[in-house]
Amino acid sequence: MKVLLNDHAMIILGLTGSIGMGKSTTAKLFEEAGVPVYDADASVHRLYEGEAAPAIEAAFPGTTVDGKVDRNKLSAKVVHDAAAMKRLEQIVHPMLGASRQKFFDDAEKSGAPVAVVDVPLLYETGGEKRVDAVVVVTTTPEIQRERILARDNMTGEKLDAILARQLPDAEKRKRADFVVDTSHGPDPVRLRIRDILEQAAKMPRRRT
Repeated sequence: MKVLLNDHAMIILGLTGSIGMGKSTTAKLFEEAGVPVYDADASVHRLYEGEAAPAIEAAFPGTTVDGKVDRNKLSAKVVHDAAAMKRLEQIVHPMLGASRQKFFDDAEKSGAPVAVVDVPLLYETGGEKRVDAVVVVTTTPEIQRERILARDNMTGEKLDAILARQLPDAEKRKRADFVVDTSHGPDPVRLRIRDILEQAAKMPRRRT
């Protein structure tokens, strides 16, 4: 990532949180506050539907349909195979890095003082080194479980498997620069975001 030398360079916040904590809603509320938000998951979706599809089909034959990656077929080939997952990451990560850098360049040109990168597995992938501060979204375990189990095709067993791959919420909160609690609806979150943006605009750059 390019390091900006200007003292008033844009501050980049990493937004993360375990499944069901309200991260997507919080990202939307950052956007509502006028902050550019980079959605890592959405970028992967776009790559799977375009640029990355031929390379993924070459590495994992039979995982694309009509020139687009079929996520279920791909998942079946890589989810229990660490070497295959690494091969997939080697294809996707450079493309993802390029799209993220373009987002940063565009956000900086627009004069935004703060930008947000929404990355579900930020700590798990060492992404905290690429941002200036981390915002962790949280709620109670009861609300989290209720939200997730209300989703289509979600079971308690699937949920436990997902949570096993994620850093525990308590550990994320301990490492965070800012914590956003989504337990009480959007209005307290909006106030918290305003507070975070005021503080972030005065922060020194920290990313490497």
